[in-house]
Amino acid sequence: MAKDPRVTRIEDLPGPKSQGEMDEMKMPYEEYCKNLFDVGNEHTKPEALKGIKWLSCTMYIFTPHSVANLAELGAKVVKIEMPRMGDAMRHTSPFNECYLYPLHDTRPMTGTGLGFTNANPNKYFLTMDYHIPEMVEIFYGLVKKFDGLTELYRPGTLDKWKMSYRYLSEINPRFIYVWGGGFGYGPKIFGGSYDILGQAHAGLASITGMHEFMGGHATKQTNWVIDWQSGNLITCSILAAIHHRRKTGLGTMIEFSQVQVPTRMLGHTLPMYGKFGIVRQRWGNWDTQLAVHGIILCGKSDFPDADNPQDKFCARYAMVSAFQDQDFAELCAITGNKDLVDKYKAHKDRAEGEAQVEIYAALENWAADKSRSEVCKILNDAGLLAEPVRNDRETYESPHFRERGTVRWLDDPLFGDMLLHAGYSCGLMEKTPRRINWHWRPVGADNKKIYRDMLGVPLSQIQEWYDKAWI
Repeated sequence: MAKDPRVTRIEDLPGPKSQGEMDEMKMPYEEYCKNLFDVGNEHTKPEALKGIKWLSCTMYIFTPHSVANLAELGAKVVKIEMPRMGDAMRHTSPFNECYLYPLHDTRPMTGTGLGFTNANPNKYFLTMDYHIPEMVEIFYGLVKKFDGLTELYRPGTLDKWKMSYRYLSEINPRFIYVWGGGFGYGPKIFGGSYDILGQAHAGLASITGMHEFMGGHATKQTNWVIDWQSGNLITCSILAAIHHRRKTGLGTMIEFSQVQVPTRMLGHTLPMYGKFGIVRQRWGNWDTQLAVHGIILCGKSDFPDADNPQDKFCARYAMVSAFQDQDFAELCAITGNKDLVDKYKAHKDRAEGEAQVEIYAALENWAADKSRSEVCKILNDAGLLAEPVRNDRETYESPHFRERGTVRWLDDPLFGDMLLHAGYSCGLMEKTPRRINWHWRPVGADNKKIYRDMLGVPLSQIQEWYDKAWI
């Protein structure tokens, strides 16, 4: 048989080949990937961004998350907070210090809200009051030693304090500066924004939820999707700026609009309006373009005797995907709805609203005496795609996520055992994997380390700043 020119075998490569290399090429692909990524041993491998030092003047989620990505990749990230209270997110999320620490009056400003965790791993925490001129000079000293900064203040705030890009680039021409704003520059530059306001302004909320004729209304995405996506996109911009600097030696400024992100998340919505003048509608748990491709309610819970109502009453949903003609016919045969195949032979017909109402009602009628697991097994066994809609506990217990390291326990040096979405949730990397070293640190936890060890400030001076509440 002639050799395939697209394939290079290790036997054909020049130079010596180890037995390990030879064996590796003969492994099943799944085993090869498992060995390649070596999940759980990320701390034995190099860090992609080791040597990069980054300042974070950020709050809430999207800008802190952007630099947390850098920290998980090995950069040294110092988060600067106002003295004592720190980032407001420390105190506005579930289970802050008054719940975790019965004697919290001895450490009132620790800030242990769980919503603070995933956006702030691996960071060092410094406190500094920017309103004090002497502290601004200390800040300049940090700028000289660091590669960049991300901030989330109202437009022009740091410029007023002479801490914006045009001042800092004079101090350090290689400095990369990121301003993450709500609306960004434009007519609404001073408009306040949070995740849900961005969802509204960009139109994302208008296509989320059930249509009125189905008894619903517009709604927001629950888990601050704009914040988390914004953080990822800012990280991409920072990495691009670092690459540009390696070629030119110069820093740059990045301006990021939070409310601009959901316009990209709208998918085909804007192009469809531009070409046809069609305004996209809400379609709830179903899909406007594909049918069947949505969530059905099953009649029985997977956990009928559970004490937790989220298990007892909510573990009844299954995602079903069978929009190809052959798959749809198979689905109808399994569920006893062969008449629907003749009625909706063409996909364009079953994607119509009235058709979907009839089809999904028939599927839920079939599933009325079945549990979610039974429904998924029947469909999977027939080669159709179906997946239970899992809750947090089931995500934690997922063998797939366990093996990939997506969800894991961390023995945090300060707060003990913590269940978290590990860096691996952002993808596996062979040579330089992400890692999480710690999750939480109190406000100002690293003041002495940074002021004394990095900037050479005497301990007596640091104590004086504490006494004046400057740090």
